[in-house]
Amino acid sequence: MTHRIGYFVGSLAKDSINRTLARALVALAPDTLTFTEIPIGDLPLYSPDFDEDFPPAGRALKEAIEACDGILFVSPEYNRSIPGALKNAIDWGSRPWGTNSFARKPTGIIGASPGRVGTAVMQSSMRSVLSFLDAPQLNSPEAYVMYDPEVYGPDGEVRDEETAQFLRHYIEEYAAFVERVLAANAPGHIGDPNPVASH
Repeated sequence: MTHRIGYFVGSLAKDSINRTLARALVALAPDTLTFTEIPIGDLPLYSPDFDEDFPPAGRALKEAIEACDGILFVSPEYNRSIPGALKNAIDWGSRPWGTNSFARKPTGIIGASPGRVGTAVMQSSMRSVLSFLDAPQLNSPEAYVMYDPEVYGPDGEVRDEETAQFLRHYIEEYAAFVERVLAANAPGHIGDPNPVASH
């Protein structure tokens, strides 16, 4: 079975190193996953004033999230936290109250920076947000990628085998996590709060 994964790139930069990382993950992923980037650049700033009548951009974002089986966040760290554009997209996706599009979606978090642990605090902040949103998270392996421009090709090629093995391991573990979460959330599963009655 193939699962649809929507991925967010937390940077709006044209030449974002995290978009390059996302392409590498897509290229290394198992055939059980298909990927679609969920764009965030055209969203207005979220306000509760929109809750009564969501604008088209907000509705499109929620529909894109809901069409996916899992969500992957590939993001830098800005000022020791989640980039504003990404947090804004998460706020849109979680509203209006009672229509949280992230609920029960298996999620993964990964990020690249010029330093060795440059996205660690962002990822910690993201985990708090996703916990509140009832979005199951892949907790291990953690992945803080030190970006070397000589390692990555524009089409997602990874030229260093050790880096390719690490990223392949991460995305394979995420694929397995998606399988586990979706199986646990399936209607009629023993842990499901609304099991389907047998006849």
